Amino acid sequence: MRVLIFAALVALAACATGGGESPSDQSRTGDFPFPVERGTALAPPTGASASQNAPPQGPGAGGLDFGQWRAADPVVYAPAFQTRVRERTAGRDRAAIKADLEANGFGCQDGERLDCRIEIMEQQCAVDWYVVLERNRAEPIAGFDRMCLGAR
Repeated sequence: MRVLIFAALVALAACATGGGESPSDQSRTGDFPFPVERGTALAPPTGASASQNAPPQGPGAGGLDFGQWRAADPVVYAPAFQTRVRERTAGRDRAAIKADLEANGFGCQDGERLDCRIEIMEQQCAVDWYVVLERNRAEPIAGFDRMCLGAR
């Protein structure tokens, strides 16, 4: 039984080293047994979010209060942020809401709906504030999300 296990290990080791590769094949790819095609990946998309800055804790440049978002629990912070946005936008038309959000650092797209966002990376976390105003709604939907790499 031991001889059979030893023979299987020797066979696996021979397979792992590439066995019949010629030296010219190894020099092309180094010690890596698979061909490598470098430079074929697409570049990441460039958008407004790449140049966005983190909003301040507290009132922004345009007066919208972002609160203490860095230490906030998103489950508690998101509804409070929505309440602040709804109070601030009450009675305003779509153009005024867009101008106000852009003054506070949001990047807005105005199409079928008004969709405004701040998307940043802070340490290993993607942080996102959003405000969406549907055409048939009187109040915007606002929210906050934080997703961290390596979170358990």
